[in-house]
Amino acid sequence: MEDKKKLIAEKTAVLNRAARAYYQDAEEIMSNYEYDKLYDELLQLEKETGIVMAGSPTQKVGYEVASELPKEAHQSPMLSLDKTKSRQELREWLGDHKGLLSWKLDGLTIVLTYEGGKLSKALTRGNGEVGEVVTANARTFANIPVVIPYEGRLVLRGEAVIRYSDFRRINEEIPETDGKYKNPRNLCSGSVRQLNSQITAQRGVRFYAFGLVEAEGADFANSRANQMKWLAEQGFDPVEYRLVTADTVEEAVGDFEAAIEDNDVPSDGLVLTLDDIEYSRSLGATSKFPRDSIAFKWQDQTAETVLRQIEWSASRTGLINPVAIFDPVQLEGTTVSRASVHNISVMRELKLGIGDRITVYKANMIIPQIAENLTGSDSVRVPEVCPVCGGATKIKAENGVQTLYCTNPDCLAKQIKSFTLFVSRDAMNIDGLSEATIEKLIARGLIREPADLFRIEDFREEIVSMEGFGEKSFENLKLSIEKAKDTTPERLLYSLGIPGIGAANAKLIARACGRKWAKMVSLCHEELIAIDGIGDVMAEAYVNYFRDPKKKKLADDVVRMVHLDETEEKTEDLLQGITFVITGSLHGFANREALKAAIEQAGGKVAGSVSARTGYLINNDVTSTSGKNKKARELGIPIIDEDAITRWLETGEREDAENRKTGQ
Repeated sequence: MEDKKKLIAEKTAVLNRAARAYYQDAEEIMSNYEYDKLYDELLQLEKETGIVMAGSPTQKVGYEVASELPKEAHQSPMLSLDKTKSRQELREWLGDHKGLLSWKLDGLTIVLTYEGGKLSKALTRGNGEVGEVVTANARTFANIPVVIPYEGRLVLRGEAVIRYSDFRRINEEIPETDGKYKNPRNLCSGSVRQLNSQITAQRGVRFYAFGLVEAEGADFANSRANQMKWLAEQGFDPVEYRLVTADTVEEAVGDFEAAIEDNDVPSDGLVLTLDDIEYSRSLGATSKFPRDSIAFKWQDQTAETVLRQIEWSASRTGLINPVAIFDPVQLEGTTVSRASVHNISVMRELKLGIGDRITVYKANMIIPQIAENLTGSDSVRVPEVCPVCGGATKIKAENGVQTLYCTNPDCLAKQIKSFTLFVSRDAMNIDGLSEATIEKLIARGLIREPADLFRIEDFREEIVSMEGFGEKSFENLKLSIEKAKDTTPERLLYSLGIPGIGAANAKLIARACGRKWAKMVSLCHEELIAIDGIGDVMAEAYVNYFRDPKKKKLADDVVRMVHLDETEEKTEDLLQGITFVITGSLHGFANREALKAAIEQAGGKVAGSVSARTGYLINNDVTSTSGKNKKARELGIPIIDEDAITRWLETGEREDAENRKTGQ
């Protein structure tokens, strides 16, 4: 009994530490597989002994929040869901009832309250009883209605998420700063719990409703499916769901499983909820789980293999992550031979050693992970020098998570990442220079700074002899570099990778300086923060960059090699003071950014969501019933199509748009 009590205490402590790291600090110290396994082991021990330690994760719903956001109690506790990995259990659980089967979204649960048809409050889940107030941030979510037709008191729950496509876009835009984000869930959590709602707005957070708590006077004929349809009519995006019975639930699970690969919204399983509202209420809840819903976790397909190598992967931030290389195995229809180990803490927890027999799986059927180490030799040693540059390494411990860093500021890996940014599409736009090619050029000592790329002819002989290169590839690269020499101050500024200065901010700074490079590089802190959109942190990083003699020389060397078009943009007053919102697909402009640039050049502004300050909504489907179109009609905002705005820009005359309103 004493041994079991000790095990209970140990497992409770480990699980709570892992949960705090994941939910509060956006760190991962163990895999989902290992967490679930430990949780089930703890639950079994508690049942066997009747002992439950204070703070056991089997009793707690969430974890205490740690931020400066104000806190508020929930109207009713937000409980966790019981779970199963068996499709047959889902069928048996549902019995003779109908149910709603939906994605279990992997983001941040939010509770929204509307009064008088307007969003009045948004709370995070927090610890299940007390959440953080994030109302200002919720108003910036990409698809959330801040005004709805229903004017009674409405309380609903949903998940704030960042889609995989937006996650990839955001990571691609990150310059030489603190490195890329690890996954959409962590990025979403940090975005929603921001103290600065402007940052939230830039992240493309989306909200998917999954439950209605209260709607005064509304009749749903005792059906949750009707609730979801009603929420859609109010302008919300409900989570994707299927109405199922015991006879159809297993087939529906299979349909969701087949859709995982193409699903743009992060999920970590499914949720089955009873459709009958009154029956659901009669069931009540345990201290931890509601009895009307159950979560379905994918049955992980695991494969046993042998660990052959730990590859230490250095990043542009200096972080060195362990990557497991193992004998190839088939998982979920693909061949897998490597998996991230995340950090030193996870590596040590798994007790990895070369030659160990390990089991691997795909987390959420997508990301390869190590499930268990069957040998546990614990023989892998942390390198004392960076595998890329040979510089000294250092272990940092933050919030109980150990990570390895390279201390050499001139590490080759850091240079590779900065070069990758330099040649990217929104920067100098040098096509044909992949990260792998850049790595080869640097490793051979052919380029040491960005300006060297414009002397590519000097290295013709060495480059054409490189694997994967030849005369034709070299000529194409040379043409691309020649074309890139004709550039703009804003592209050059962005290409330098100054912390916080993305493509949009570079454009703001260039415009404020009349696109004169000499003025741009001499800006002081006060001048920078006077530019709308530039804050103290960005301004400090900007000034420090150009004060650093080494970094200033890198920029000056590039300026000598390129032709800067410093012609000041002529901003017309045609659209001065008018704010536009763009939605839907375009046919004339390459993308929304191109249309946005044209509007801004004519003096207008472009926002991400419809509000009372919006002048026009641009949508080629003017009769659409989308949330933005609905909101525009409610606020009396004209909806125009792309042809109309194109005509205004080309003729320099703005039509009376009142006749172009739709559905007024």
